[in-house]
Amino acid sequence: MKLSPDDNGNMLPVPGQLFVGRGAVPALFLDAGEHSWRRFVEFFSANIRNRNTREAYLRAVLRFSRWCEGKKLRLGQLSPFIIAAYIEEVSGELSRPSVKQHLAAIRMLFDYLVIGQVIPVNPAAAVRGPKYSIKKGKTPVLAGDQARRLLDSIETNTVAGLRDRALIGAMIFSFARVSAVLGMKVEDYYADGKRWWIRLLEKGGKSHEVPAHHKAQEFLDEYLAATGIGADRRSPLFRSIDRRRRLSERRMQRRDVLAMVKRRARQAGLPDMISCHTFRATGITAYLDNGGTLENDQPYYLHCRWLFSLVIA
Repeated sequence: MKLSPDDNGNMLPVPGQLFVGRGAVPALFLDAGEHSWRRFVEFFSANIRNRNTREAYLRAVLRFSRWCEGKKLRLGQLSPFIIAAYIEEVSGELSRPSVKQHLAAIRMLFDYLVIGQVIPVNPAAAVRGPKYSIKKGKTPVLAGDQARRLLDSIETNTVAGLRDRALIGAMIFSFARVSAVLGMKVEDYYADGKRWWIRLLEKGGKSHEVPAHHKAQEFLDEYLAATGIGADRRSPLFRSIDRRRRLSERRMQRRDVLAMVKRRARQAGLPDMISCHTFRATGITAYLDNGGTLENDQPYYLHCRWLFSLVIA
């Protein structure tokens, strides 16, 4: 295995090769014993497939390790307070996205050490990174508190309110495009064992299933219970409202959803520029904010891991 130094003197794997050597393991993990440093090596060589993510995470962990060594801290002494102190210090030196990436790297590595029984608990699990709302192009992204405000502002004493909350919740918590959610039939929300699932038909006719986040499940259950459409399994799940304010048998259209989203955003005091795609971007951003990574670019793979760490509602 060949290692080469980067601009900061960190020994990194040669591009295209897996990191399998002991030479770049920091003293923080070497001093904790063979099981510790071997688990460290496995994390970077076997757990992270994407080379760019591997190298970025290695740089972040090496920086954190040097900080710990400078303060004469051992692996077993690390606590949420110490991790938070480190994050606070680097927040004055790095951009918010970089700080979030550093925290994600530390959190994921310690998760791997916990699973390998190197340490009993993850000291970074409860540490929060700086708030950061990403806006790219014309798609605004909601912060966690904004998403909660929007969902909480929707009245639940009407069928329209229950439908709108369930629809927005499904988009946020499944990372799905609006077209995929609108294409759902009642049968596409279903139970398999003890878990409820959402089946989506995406671009290219590809069908896939994602586990229903507990908040999405709550919203969908209340919507189905109030409307009584649960038995009509082949019918559209999200339907338009007729002139008598009753649920029709017609599937909602994208233009109707966009108008609804704009109206709900104004009622919640949120920017009018919010669109249907905002919720997909919000879900993925919230996942990243809670320590996730884009080492696999399939949002449904991300969603399965995100379920266990994210609560924005």
